Amino acid sequence: MINWRLSHSLHALPGADDIQRIELANGITLLMRCNPFSPSVVMSGYFPAGSQYDPPEKLGLAYLTALALMRGTQRRTFQQIFDTLETAGASLGFAGSVHTVSFGGRCLVEDLPMLLELLGEVLTQPAFPPDQVERLRVQHLTSLAIRAQDTAEMASLVFDETLFDNHPYGKPEDGYPHTIQNIRHEDMLDFHHRYYSPAGMVLAVVGGIEPAQVADWVNHHLGGWQNQTNLPEVDFPSLKPPKEDIRRHVSIDGKSQCDLVVGTFGPRRADPDFFPAIVGNNILGQLGMMGRIGEIIREQYGLAYYAAANLVASTAAGSWEVSAGVDPQNLQRAIDLIRNEIAYFTSEPVAEEELADSKANLIGRLPLALESNAGVAGALLNIERYGLGLDYYRRYPSIIENVSREDVLETARRYLNSGGMVIVSAGPDGGNAA
Repeated sequence: MINWRLSHSLHALPGADDIQRIELANGITLLMRCNPFSPSVVMSGYFPAGSQYDPPEKLGLAYLTALALMRGTQRRTFQQIFDTLETAGASLGFAGSVHTVSFGGRCLVEDLPMLLELLGEVLTQPAFPPDQVERLRVQHLTSLAIRAQDTAEMASLVFDETLFDNHPYGKPEDGYPHTIQNIRHEDMLDFHHRYYSPAGMVLAVVGGIEPAQVADWVNHHLGGWQNQTNLPEVDFPSLKPPKEDIRRHVSIDGKSQCDLVVGTFGPRRADPDFFPAIVGNNILGQLGMMGRIGEIIREQYGLAYYAAANLVASTAAGSWEVSAGVDPQNLQRAIDLIRNEIAYFTSEPVAEEELADSKANLIGRLPLALESNAGVAGALLNIERYGLGLDYYRRYPSIIENVSREDVLETARRYLNSGGMVIVSAGPDGGNAA
């Protein structure tokens, strides 16, 4: 049962009555929501130019190309771009993922035309100056060297490589040192020419705005972008769970902790199983002191510095994972406890009290997640990315409330009992469980 105060805050969430959605002639989708109490604006978006298009020998090209957009244009140097933003107290940045390049920025309302002009300029007129590209490459190679010594990062990376074998999700979008070394200035220019297009771009603007005015500004600064490149279809092969456990260990000397990931496939974001899975995952390894997993491994046995379950649901596939940080001497014991807890979780329905607590937690934290302009902008992008409908966040509480104990059990069995598990640890060799 949702109390009156929570019901009132849920009604204030984004909905079809206060979200403006406009499609520009060149294929850009613009989403806007006015927050009249805010003097600032958040601008977020994405477009389909991710690492799914990287040549294997140049993995990380999409990622580096996105980062290099701000390093100089045909009109402005890197320093001039920085000074423009610094003078206004504004920000703008880009990042790459498998499917998309994402971007985000913020500024005062009166500076939004400037930010949109800069966005349009870096998207359509990047120069990729060779000296800046080389500097960016060196910086990124340093970050990859740091990654190679991070036990949590390496456990997660090898888990994805193993679970998503021969699949775009199994390849790190930021590449490997040897593939980053292959990328040149000319590669970025070619990638930009081939894959950067307004078709499929989504832009969300939230803050103290007048939507009609914002639509005019966006059309002025981005409506003339006419690169109508037909993006090639990318093959996302079907995936089957492992028939038996697959064990991997990444040896990293000089570490006092092992990081561990145990998991298998989970539902995609658009699958009907997604909602029973997030309710169940909350019980398994999120709620309170990290759910049942945290209670058993961390609280009762004191074997882990942290322990939690996580559902990663994307467009083409998903994963259901349990992660933990443990003393190397406790690694095998932690693996056994995780496997036992998963077996118990899939053997009988969760308790009514657990189900009610999980639902209340998921519904209750939604208004908090959307109380900022940035949170709302992210929500608007989520609506568009997965075709959820403008009233999704108003419907969300009833969707969660309709999940039953039987739904959770059936979904958990479908994924967590479907075969073996991928078990990856990273740390000193003494932590390599057989």
